[in-house]
Amino acid sequence: MKKIFTTMVIMLAVASVAFSQPRAIGGRLGLNEEFSYQHSLTEGMYMDLTAGIGNFWSSWGHIDATAAFDWTFNIKGIWNWFVGPAAGIGFGFGYNYRYYSGYDAHPYMPFRLNVGGQIGFEWQFNIPLNLTVDWRPMVNVLGFTNPSYPKWNGLYNIGVGLRYRFH
Repeated sequence: MKKIFTTMVIMLAVASVAFSQPRAIGGRLGLNEEFSYQHSLTEGMYMDLTAGIGNFWSSWGHIDATAAFDWTFNIKGIWNWFVGPAAGIGFGFGYNYRYYSGYDAHPYMPFRLNVGGQIGFEWQFNIPLNLTVDWRPMVNVLGFTNPSYPKWNGLYNIGVGLRYRFH
């Protein structure tokens, strides 16, 4: 009985600390259309999780998920800037991910692992909304062997996000 009670107290304490931290949900438009969840880890450090889909109707359709750890620094008043490392996974489902008719015809590897970073600006309004403009360059380090889609194709991933903040 003591173990069950102790476990319940620990779970309640962890949940209360997790939910007392500032959080935000919203969306980001960039290389993909993404759902975004942001959670405060410490004062000035956030974990930003995004999941999105890109080029859905084209022959290069893909689903991606990214985790970024951002340090936030105040510029002045409601203006902040943030920077941090990021990693992501993806899966391609379009026609061009399945077949290649080039020099050595072989099926593509539709899975990929990306690493990179994120840097951007954030406006925190007096209402519980924030607007972000960021650049998230990502480099493919594992998977996806398409020669016409270079490993550094994610370097131009510039996005605009809008999130609702919970405090």
